[in-house]
Amino acid sequence: MDKVFAGVDVGGTTTKCVLADSRGSIQFLETEATRSHEGPESVLSQIADLVIRLRGKTNQRPEAVGIAMPGLIDLAAGITKFNPNFPTQWRDVRVREYLQPKLECPVYLLNDVRTATLGELTFGRGKHASTMLFFAIGTGIGGGVVIDGKLRLGPLGAAGELGHQTILPDGPLCGCGNRGCLETLASGPALTAAAVRLLRSGLAPNLHEITGGELSRVSPETLAQAALKGDTHAKSAIITAAGHIGIGVANMVAALHPELVVIGGGVANIGDLLFDTVRTTVLERVGMFPADDVAIEPSSLGENAGALGAIALAMKKGLLES
Repeated sequence: MDKVFAGVDVGGTTTKCVLADSRGSIQFLETEATRSHEGPESVLSQIADLVIRLRGKTNQRPEAVGIAMPGLIDLAAGITKFNPNFPTQWRDVRVREYLQPKLECPVYLLNDVRTATLGELTFGRGKHASTMLFFAIGTGIGGGVVIDGKLRLGPLGAAGELGHQTILPDGPLCGCGNRGCLETLASGPALTAAAVRLLRSGLAPNLHEITGGELSRVSPETLAQAALKGDTHAKSAIITAAGHIGIGVANMVAALHPELVVIGGGVANIGDLLFDTVRTTVLERVGMFPADDVAIEPSSLGENAGALGAIALAMKKGLLES
């Protein structure tokens, strides 16, 4: 019988828990609201309950549990060091110490986007790639770097913050303290802000029709729908953001010459308009070597990249013994 592992993807809005085998085949999956406003202990109790509940659906106890968490993490100790988007910022929360006795198996932690990168490397498009970049474009922009088949973590587990490279030196202020980060220019909120401006200025009639003129319904998805229906300004806003992403990808391609660049997250669902623009921008901006051998593709794991990455993390014993 194949071994079973548990993976938990903790997000600001929802927490997803899966049980899967060593091939990444998901056996059971549950998702709940994260309720981070209730504090770390409540969230950790919720994680324990989710794993135990899924464990009850099979007669196998997981060999280990991998957890994808936002922010900076002490990988060896299993402690969160800083999560700017959670109340109390989760400074020095002893996640492993809390969960391991309750779950009766090893528990491993990793930053959420590095975990998604690991998922893509292990079970997705990166299975046969030696050097790979992963861009996760959603509420923010995160990333991961794979070199010679191994996830590059750096001394703090923070290597791969691809969304915080400078694209416009005098651009908008980013939450990280820098200006003009890719995240400020092409994340989901950046696209939504551009769409709101178009709606308020009357420059996107199809967007107005799709949303009924309600600002709460404006999103990258409705912006993309408007572009497909012929709103030229909506299309232009997407191309501008995708061009910024293309510059960020081109920077990393010039530095590492990867075989593969994977783009995931909700913004990737815009589809061909985004990907075609990114590919064209990379070809235009990488001039030191031919870049047409670099594949730029959407994630094959989609919204399960983080959870399956957590499965891979559990299988690889937190990357500390792999």
